[in-house]
Amino acid sequence: MSAVLRTVNRVLTALAGLVLLALGGAVLAVGFDAPAPSWWVHQGPHDVLLSNAERTRWREAGWWWPVVIAGLAVLLLLALWWLVAVVRRRRLTEVLVDTGDGEGATLRGRALEDVVAGEADRVDGVERAGVRLTGRRDAPEARVRLLLAPHVDPGTALHDLTTRALSHARDSANLASLPAEVQLRGVKHGAERVN
Repeated sequence: MSAVLRTVNRVLTALAGLVLLALGGAVLAVGFDAPAPSWWVHQGPHDVLLSNAERTRWREAGWWWPVVIAGLAVLLLLALWWLVAVVRRRRLTEVLVDTGDGEGATLRGRALEDVVAGEADRVDGVERAGVRLTGRRDAPEARVRLLLAPHVDPGTALHDLTTRALSHARDSANLASLPAEVQLRGVKHGAERVN
């Protein structure tokens, strides 16, 4: 879902930017007394945005104001949805741990991320590990990025990560499961010299 939101965010930002750039440039050009096309709202630097006739044209039509209000309400809801999607935190701040006594405890998400990343760094051939928890408090998901040394078999590194770091995190937080998305990358290195 985050890829869809990123795409929507980029498209909406680009469209809003283009519209504002075109309108701002056109108003600026007319303000400096540049010739405006006949269909343009402003015809000169002293022209008003809406004349009295244009403002009162649809006053008697019963459908006009409900359509305007509905259109503005839809735009407002879309803008609020966009704002929430952009501002919403993607990282899980805490994980709910079932202590078995009917109560519960919370574990800081950043602490669990650091522990899993530290244990993943100790896997043979892992140069650097990054972990981010997403999902819900009671059902976290892990996104792991591993930077592997050139000599490492990716399958072995993935197996070691799942049986050690992720398994220990799941058991220590008493989670039923800890789904993980793992991204593996190799360290860039120069070609080896052969004699």
